[in-house]
Amino acid sequence: MSRAAFPLPPIIDPSPRKPQTVDELSLLIKTAITGVPALRNVAVHGELQNFKRHSSGHVYFTLLGRESRISAVLFRSNAESVLSWPEDGDEVMVTGSVDVYTKGGSYQLYATRILPLGTGAKSRAKEALRAALEGEGLFDARHKRPLPKYPSRVAVVTSPTGAALQDILEVSMNRSPFIDIVILPAIVQGVEAPGQIVLALSALSRMKDVDCAILARGGGARDDLSPFDDERVVRAIRSCPIPVVTGVGHQTDSSLADLAADAALPTPSAAAERVFPDREEMRALLSHSLNAVSTGALRARERLAAKTERFYDRLTGRIAATLRELETAVGHAEKRTVSGIRRVIEKNEAIIASSSAALDALSPLSTLGRGYAICRTPEGTVIRSTAEIQTGDKIHILFKDGFAEADITSVVTVQR
Repeated sequence: MSRAAFPLPPIIDPSPRKPQTVDELSLLIKTAITGVPALRNVAVHGELQNFKRHSSGHVYFTLLGRESRISAVLFRSNAESVLSWPEDGDEVMVTGSVDVYTKGGSYQLYATRILPLGTGAKSRAKEALRAALEGEGLFDARHKRPLPKYPSRVAVVTSPTGAALQDILEVSMNRSPFIDIVILPAIVQGVEAPGQIVLALSALSRMKDVDCAILARGGGARDDLSPFDDERVVRAIRSCPIPVVTGVGHQTDSSLADLAADAALPTPSAAAERVFPDREEMRALLSHSLNAVSTGALRARERLAAKTERFYDRLTGRIAATLRELETAVGHAEKRTVSGIRRVIEKNEAIIASSSAALDALSPLSTLGRGYAICRTPEGTVIRSTAEIQTGDKIHILFKDGFAEADITSVVTVQR
């Protein structure tokens, strides 16, 4: 922490001042200390001593430096989140703010989090958190989401100046230069790293068309993995709306973030190779697929042609059989029709002959043929009685084969 963060001490005025009460002086000291912005959010590294958990739920302890110490308190509301308690002698990192406890006349550190730094303490804390989160099902393999085979946009959460980003960009350019990359900057080591990683992962819920996210860090000491064992980071990974791939460890190290991720790789480059498909493999797969489609289409066309030919043969045979059946049916119908017409003609001929004979019997010509004649006046009126003519009249006499004209010379009426 730089000295410029603290105000310069005031110049002491030797002139006498008005006396103050103890309360007034304590309040003045409290105001002076709380007025320093750098003391509102501090991270202090020290050795833990006099660690006591009170029945009220508050925790009291002392942090030792090489030549100084500071009292600290962790109130119950923050103490409830601690799963594995450190022990006296453990190295810890405590975050919080500095304030004055006026009743005791002392300043102290009001802690919000205790982070173990020593190997033993960190291992105990990590194991306790792992067991608790595993009990919630956060590491259950059934909850892992499949990674997209061909993403169109990938988000990268890492330091914008770190080697991890350069490794990921290089891999992406070599394998899939056509895939968009969205960089969400976040520091990936130190006390502030978990908060920034959580903010970056939370931002993905407001972004569209992002298919996958890579959370990565470059090489470093094993202690630099502490942010990825933070509970907040683990929960942020599981609540992320898209699959998350981690590349934060080494060959022999793994973090709780790796257990929560949908896929965990040992390095940023390996994570990038897992996410970005190889364009050469894609070309080969595409070529193979095109060949398979072409071969399948050719075989389908051959099957369709053979099927069409068989159908045509069956259809032709069916049409020929149908035509033969129709021809036979037409021949039978023709014979029945001709036979029926003949019967109708013969019947009508018989009727005509019978009618002709009847008509012939009734015809005057038939009567004339037997020697009779028909007499008519010149006007054509048939003469049926001698009363209709008189001497001197002219009449026409109709015979079977012609007629003659005659003059009436006398009329004789025969009484019957």
